[in-house]
Amino acid sequence: MEKLKVNNIELAYIRQGTGKPLLLLHGYPLDHHIWDKVTPLLENTFDLILPDLRGFGASSTIETPYTLDDFVSDLVGLLDHLSVGKTAVAGHSMGGYTALAFARLHPDRLTALGMVGSQALADTPERKEGRYKTAQEIAEKGIQGVVDMMTTKLSPHTEVQKWARESMAKQQPAAYIGALKALAERRDSSDLLNKFKFPVVIIHGDSDELVPIERAREMKSAIPQAQLVELKGAGHLPMLEEPEETARALMGLG
Repeated sequence: MEKLKVNNIELAYIRQGTGKPLLLLHGYPLDHHIWDKVTPLLENTFDLILPDLRGFGASSTIETPYTLDDFVSDLVGLLDHLSVGKTAVAGHSMGGYTALAFARLHPDRLTALGMVGSQALADTPERKEGRYKTAQEIAEKGIQGVVDMMTTKLSPHTEVQKWARESMAKQQPAAYIGALKALAERRDSSDLLNKFKFPVVIIHGDSDELVPIERAREMKSAIPQAQLVELKGAGHLPMLEEPEETARALMGLG
């Protein structure tokens, strides 16, 4: 992976393929490898840019609190470094929240949006409190409890669960803590949806236990031109569970 010094962190990334730029953002608490089954199917169509968001994978982080807007600032620094002015952005879960923050802050640089297992809503007060509680538990006891809790919720498929558990176990506690607090403080982006005039693709597993399929349908209702792809039997990781269908849907961002 290449690394870029930006905003007092080292942001690791991979760039591959040819075509229109497509920035692929992973979810919590994983890294760019969630896209490994999809990138070979997209690299002849897109100039793929796959970062590890701050703290995850090979990217470093800081101990002081940060927000999804800071994630976006990291990404803009990366795009500037790569001389990419405008790009499509597709994000999974937390990556989708980051993509929406990108759309709010830099609408002039966004050509298309992909939302994968994600939503526009902010946390409820109860969910927000739960994230801070989990962050405190990680600070005191480490990540194993979260890894155990999330494994079966990420996918109904045992082989995907095994992959996810191994990937989550590799991540740094500081990344978990920083991301949980950033997620807890994210804005509701529902007000953005009916302003989008560019292509929007929404991909969601109908067996997603972490973000209900209803959230995807609500986004579709708010974005007339959006394409909604519901993947039967898929959970929260459709790019690993149904890579061909996920890639086919993402082609709509070109």
